[in-house]
Amino acid sequence: MSSRTAPLHDRPAATAVAGSASAGSSADYKLSLPNDDRLPLSRGWLWLGLAALIGSGLFSILLVASRTPYVNQLLPTTNFFHIALVLHVDLSVLVWFVSMAGLLWSLHGRACATGLGWLALWVTAAGTLAMALAPFLNPGEPIMANYIPVLESPLFLTGLVLFGIGATLLVLRSLLAAPGMGRQLDGRAALGFGVNAAGVATAVALLCFAWSWVVLPTSLHGKAYYEILFWGGGHALQFTWTLLMLVAWLWLASACGARILLSPRVTVLLLLLALAGVFVTPVAYLAHDVASVEHRNLLTWAMRLGGGPAIVPVALAAVLGMLQLRLADPALRPLRAALLSSILLFAAGGLIGVFIHGSNVRIPAHYHGSIVGVTLALMGAVYRILPALGYQAPQGRLAVWQPWTYGLGQLMHIIGLVWSGGYGVQRKVAGTDQVLRSTAEIAGMGLMGLGGLIAIIGGLMFVVVMLRAMRRPQALTH
Repeated sequence: MSSRTAPLHDRPAATAVAGSASAGSSADYKLSLPNDDRLPLSRGWLWLGLAALIGSGLFSILLVASRTPYVNQLLPTTNFFHIALVLHVDLSVLVWFVSMAGLLWSLHGRACATGLGWLALWVTAAGTLAMALAPFLNPGEPIMANYIPVLESPLFLTGLVLFGIGATLLVLRSLLAAPGMGRQLDGRAALGFGVNAAGVATAVALLCFAWSWVVLPTSLHGKAYYEILFWGGGHALQFTWTLLMLVAWLWLASACGARILLSPRVTVLLLLLALAGVFVTPVAYLAHDVASVEHRNLLTWAMRLGGGPAIVPVALAAVLGMLQLRLADPALRPLRAALLSSILLFAAGGLIGVFIHGSNVRIPAHYHGSIVGVTLALMGAVYRILPALGYQAPQGRLAVWQPWTYGLGQLMHIIGLVWSGGYGVQRKVAGTDQVLRSTAEIAGMGLMGLGGLIAIIGGLMFVVVMLRAMRRPQALTH
């Protein structure tokens, strides 16, 4: 494979922007996109992530239907809802996010330990396949634990262990291949620091999963066991996703030609602040028993305060930079759509979190907003990366409307959940178990169902855009 001319990811911002201020007054935030044997490995992680989204979309159709009034009466049982929920969450969050982290770490890291990277990919893919087949071959009892819900079946749990081993190999390879900061602290070095910091946060998360498994009381079973097992590591993983989202925001805004008024030095300090909270996690293990309320509360406090102070200034810098733009290059419009819809959803999820009281559907509204905010940022990053992998850059109305369709559908989805949560509709239930007493409650959950349907369409649009771009490789020339 020969090298290629500088595609979208290397174009100067000035060629993409009409009427913007001089780029010399702002930092140029971009990631290095290599052209060597790391590209096939990166494509492998991209395909795994895309397969996970397709599988998640299939389960989400059943999931939304099982919660939508009247439609849910056509489905078999409430247990079916929980099985679909387990696979939807694990594929759309755990597998998709880890795959996108693998994509970024493979591109950003030095060209070493490639064999370890391939081993990590194949083991992770094998674990994903086992988990996805479990509902049909060996479903078991669904356990709705936070962060990583499970099916208590040998096939699913074997797949989850394999996935964990693959993720461990991936993180090990990312740390071995992590490049240094270099002598010059510029936008490229700042984003590289953020990608490396995400690897450190994931290593801490894996340590916490193992720590919990070693010290957990053997008397615990069922939900209590898995809830404690995944609580510490699950909290630590939120720092990983936040760091990758912040990197994507800055990268996408700069790619569109926005003037990011945050200096690289300030950006590194903000990313370091977003990482710092993850180191409270081992402290919680040393200070308190894993089954104690103090352990749980300390981890929750660290997660709430750790990333927040960094998210707001980065989001404001990206949005203010974008407001000054008038894009002249149609190829950049999908990036802008992904960036702005991501910030909108993440802000909505954060705002909802302030008003959570009790255990009702406001809780999934909060984390759906936050998680979809990260997902949209990673979708935009994938659009940005495609030309560097030898594929076409997504263009056209479908690529522009995809992030907005997915984002606005999810916004309707979480508004419906917040509305119903105000009436006390409980989370993690479906069908008659929801006990919808009033017209307002039914309307709220109906809005949730309609928004979920639109979001599913947005997700399918992403798959279509990706397959179209990946089906027509761009010409590779010097």
